[in-house]
Amino acid sequence: MNLRPLLDATPVIQIHTILAVLAIALTVAIFSIRRGSPAHRILGWVWVLSMGGVALSSFWIFGIRLIGPFSPIHLLSVFVLVQLFIAVRAARSGQVQRHRGIMRGMVFGALIGAGAFTFLPGRTMYQVFLGG
Repeated sequence: MNLRPLLDATPVIQIHTILAVLAIALTVAIFSIRRGSPAHRILGWVWVLSMGGVALSSFWIFGIRLIGPFSPIHLLSVFVLVQLFIAVRAARSGQVQRHRGIMRGMVFGALIGAGAFTFLPGRTMYQVFLGG
């Protein structure tokens, strides 16, 4: 592992990475505690803020340009922001199954699935973990 590519990256990529790593750690913690508990709610809010920050920060990352300065990942970011709003509203209105489904979808689709693409050759996380 070589942190130099991340340390040399732009501040927005560093912030984006820190927030994504925080969201991953929070995911593990949230999946390990009782649903609906005060700890679940507090960690859940931090997770929502973290994922919101990941999604928002992506709008200033232009490593892959397919449509002007944007790529399909930016559409995912819009989707995540909308889903975060819907999931929080579902939880607050007692729609637990809907909340659970949306959150699991974001964990496996946006966090893990999209995160896997950061390990493609030429990307920062590839350089950190695989490319040196």
